[in-house]
Amino acid sequence: MQDQAQRLRELYQRFNGREQKPAAEAAIKARDGAASETAISARREITPITDAVPQHEKATKVISVTSGKGGVGKSNFALNFALSLSESGQKVVLIDFDIGMANLEILLGMTPRHHLIDMVKEKKTIWDVLEKGPNGLELISGGSGFEGILDLSHDNADYLFAELGRLQGYADIILFDTGAGLSKESQRCHLAADEIILVTTPEPTAITDAYSVIKILHNQDASLNVRLVVNRVVNSKEGIEIAGRVRTVTRRFLNKEIEILGFMPNDSLVFQSVLEQTPFYLNYPKSQAAKWMKDMVNIYLHGDAGKCQGATGIKGFIQKMSQFVVKK
Repeated sequence: MQDQAQRLRELYQRFNGREQKPAAEAAIKARDGAASETAISARREITPITDAVPQHEKATKVISVTSGKGGVGKSNFALNFALSLSESGQKVVLIDFDIGMANLEILLGMTPRHHLIDMVKEKKTIWDVLEKGPNGLELISGGSGFEGILDLSHDNADYLFAELGRLQGYADIILFDTGAGLSKESQRCHLAADEIILVTTPEPTAITDAYSVIKILHNQDASLNVRLVVNRVVNSKEGIEIAGRVRTVTRRFLNKEIEILGFMPNDSLVFQSVLEQTPFYLNYPKSQAAKWMKDMVNIYLHGDAGKCQGATGIKGFIQKMSQFVVKK
């Protein structure tokens, strides 16, 4: 009988209309049950970053993660996607841009020493607020009371962007976990990013809201690169069906093609990990959710999606974001 990973690979290839490159196949087969570090040793493994900026700058991709509505598992996806990317050899910085919610802190069971707001208000450096988590992941917590990031003073805006700019070349991928829906801040973040990952579920309201996000952003920039993830599916067949609906509607009414990044199962161990405040990717590495995530990341990294061609990185992100900020 075909294993689930092979079935997923075939579905992704067929749905996105291309064959997977040999390198991707080799990478996916090579994983073959490799054990992740245990959640017990990883939990609350948060320490400040003190390393100096690397001498040789490398390409950096900025990804904005969003959803049409709350409650679809967006932050949980962003965290575990980042952990899997990091385990695969990518240097990842995850930034909680859902300001005031602290979802990533809760999912990790951690208490950061500093937040993004501290960097602006207390003039701390990016290295002061950048913290190290499990699997080599590095993250910045948003903190609370920072609702008006687009209404900063001239000095604060300049300082924020200058410090964020120091991440260019430091990381392979910078992931912004934004708020659900389209707030002023999150909308500008999506428009400035190299690509957008949109998380939805099979629920009709989630699908409708996901399409609304695509439509609003498309009307502002038709060239945006959007990738869809369908979370909490019963099986891969349901994932294909839901993704197909969204893709058909966007093609018909917006004349826009969106990529399908993948699907995540409705795995009870995901919910259990949320209660335990430890990522399922570490807590239950043999779970269906962890295996599907690992396959998704392998396919992503070894396909065209994982490349950085055309990516403007954090510097391009800052340049675009600075155009939206009302400096006082």
